[in-house]
Amino acid sequence: MSSGRDTDLLLIDRIRQGDTQAWDDLIGRYEGRLLAFCDSRLRDRHASEDIVQETFIGFLNSLPNYDSRRPLESYLFSICAHKLTDHLRREGRRPALHMSSTGGPESSQNAWQLPGNCRPASSIARSGERRDLEAQAVTEVLESQVARWQERGDWVKLKCIELLIVRGRANKDVANDLGITEQQVANYKFEFLAQMRKGIQRLGLSEEVFPEL
Repeated sequence: MSSGRDTDLLLIDRIRQGDTQAWDDLIGRYEGRLLAFCDSRLRDRHASEDIVQETFIGFLNSLPNYDSRRPLESYLFSICAHKLTDHLRREGRRPALHMSSTGGPESSQNAWQLPGNCRPASSIARSGERRDLEAQAVTEVLESQVARWQERGDWVKLKCIELLIVRGRANKDVANDLGITEQQVANYKFEFLAQMRKGIQRLGLSEEVFPEL
């Protein structure tokens, strides 16, 4: 077994045991590669950072079902590729992604194709209905989360999320504005997205509405 594979398995074991430093080590090990993968396709650093954070959240949520026989790198890049696909679709583009069995940035280098935007009317109608359900669910869960933070007096968290989500500010700028570290900003964003995910799951919506959950 390679030393890199050993390192990955050790990291996963430590994360499963609740070692917070292991989570930071995992991010440090793969964040740069995942950002480069997204940047090469989006040319939008802010969007790439969002997708990479969603990738790590997706990995954390799927960790109980992760098969350690599968290389961690290919697993992370598979999650990242699907998050990237979702992002492009939300922007009105339709990427056709074909990941090889090995995954990773090299195997998917030539896999992205962007067909035309012509879509059947039935597909557009279904997309419209799904967007309405998504908007209603997100609004309901967001209001609940904001109310919870207000009751606790977590004003820094609220300001942080407003700057990130509503105003679209970069992590570094938000950290400077609020006088906190970039790591704290990332932690608040991670907590917010995780709580949003849990709240949406509790609504019991059809899997077609939020298939990524």
